Amino acid sequence: MTAPPALPAFAESPADPPETAAAATKKAIGGVARGGVAGILGAGVAGLAGLAVTWLVAHRLGPEHAGAFFAATAAFVLTSTLAKLGTQTGLVYWPARLRARGHGFLLGACLRSAFAPVVCAALAVGVLLFVAAPDLARLTAGDAAPAVHAELVTQLRLLAVFVPLAVLSDTLLAATRGYRLIRPTVLLDKLVRPGLQTVGVAAVAVSGAASPSLFALAWALPYVPTALLAGYALHRAHTKTMADIVPTRVKRSHRASMRRAFWRFTGPRSIASVAQLALQRVDVLLVAALAGLGAAGLYAVAGRFVVLGQFANQGISQAVQPRLAEALALKDRTAANTLYQTATGWLVLLTWPLYLLVMTYAPAYLGIFGSAYRDAATIVVVLAAAMLVATGCGMVDIVLSMAGRTAWNLGNVLVALGLTIALDLALIPKLGALGAAIGLAAAVVANNVLPLAQVGFGLGLHPFGAGWLSAAGVTVLSFGVAPRIVGFALGTGAVATVTALGVAVTTYLAGVRLLRGPLALDALKALRPGRRKKR
Repeated sequence: MTAPPALPAFAESPADPPETAAAATKKAIGGVARGGVAGILGAGVAGLAGLAVTWLVAHRLGPEHAGAFFAATAAFVLTSTLAKLGTQTGLVYWPARLRARGHGFLLGACLRSAFAPVVCAALAVGVLLFVAAPDLARLTAGDAAPAVHAELVTQLRLLAVFVPLAVLSDTLLAATRGYRLIRPTVLLDKLVRPGLQTVGVAAVAVSGAASPSLFALAWALPYVPTALLAGYALHRAHTKTMADIVPTRVKRSHRASMRRAFWRFTGPRSIASVAQLALQRVDVLLVAALAGLGAAGLYAVAGRFVVLGQFANQGISQAVQPRLAEALALKDRTAANTLYQTATGWLVLLTWPLYLLVMTYAPAYLGIFGSAYRDAATIVVVLAAAMLVATGCGMVDIVLSMAGRTAWNLGNVLVALGLTIALDLALIPKLGALGAAIGLAAAVVANNVLPLAQVGFGLGLHPFGAGWLSAAGVTVLSFGVAPRIVGFALGTGAVATVTALGVAVTTYLAGVRLLRGPLALDALKALRPGRRKKR
């Protein structure tokens, strides 16, 4: 077993006065509640914005041109993630760890260690995507009409220009989270950018413009203001933090030591982050290449709800990350396990209703995007089942990373990626988009069960506390069992569906209120302005 990267060997700085373990853990959970609620609300807006963009593109362009748009944006996100070099996790882990261990004077060296290589990589990857656009279009749309192929090349080249801005935006925001600031991420990444993307795409759709490239341009332009504002947010956070730290001379050897420690942690994560995103995006490209752009459009639309659930996961995870890193840096396993279990219970409580509902009402969900997509109901069921397992394990990959086990994380993601590619290549030619769904589902399960075993046996942590059991019981009863009982009694008409949803929501709210203790919902009292001031 590999140990986490050690801090550079410096004398410990004076720490804050100690708190009791219980008080510190309670305070941390309150902080997670504040950041988590903000992140979840922002995630909800971002998820709805993503659905709106999908609906607009699907309705305005049709399956083939929509497939080209989704293939282009998938390539954009994949290359942007490659250019981040895995620094997003390191930019949360190291600032949190440095502050917890009294080494805040190294924060500037830490940031410089990350951003210099990232800027170079972002520029290089953007140029590479621009140059390789014709080859990539030929690979993903080889059997498409010449006009569609040419349009895909144009979209890829348009998006390539925005790769450096997207990379900077995401890494700058990750660094602000290392300073325990969730607000910039919520405002910029969850509200401003998705909102502007939706408005821009809607404007193009309403204008009647026939060029799909305009949709790609409208989708990418919001990265300009978010990158600028993210830079401003990090500058303010760093300046404010350093004002409270005793000035300390940082020698060249200190900077070199910090740089080595940062990249020893981040190196495996840089590969894992690309592989992780490939799990989410490469299947669209493979469906386009092996089954055509029409099937790719069908698959992308059918799986859009997965992204909505992942936004909720991201909202909670981003709030937990710095506090989890601090607890593990101080070897406080009890606090770390409490944070993990509490956050997982909240994640199940928020995401399982979505997955259970789309499993039950898959045709109705797909009908939102148009009648051409209704045949993908089986795809929805397969993916939703896999996501139930994934969210039930909690943010297990984050736990591994915050414990410094990025090499373990890398191994897990590579296994999952190899599994999805192998299954996709075997199943897509026979089953089309359904084959890709089966491949992704198998990979998602593997990518969560493997690290679950590792954090259990290697770190002594697990997500299955009273909160998990309570959340799972409430959601399954409310959104899994109740709608089926109502459907069995009343049929499948509109009245039956509305009644079933009413029963489900009522049961859910009653269960949440009854089990608010095990669910740790009392932590939400930290959101009250009066209580927040006291803290």
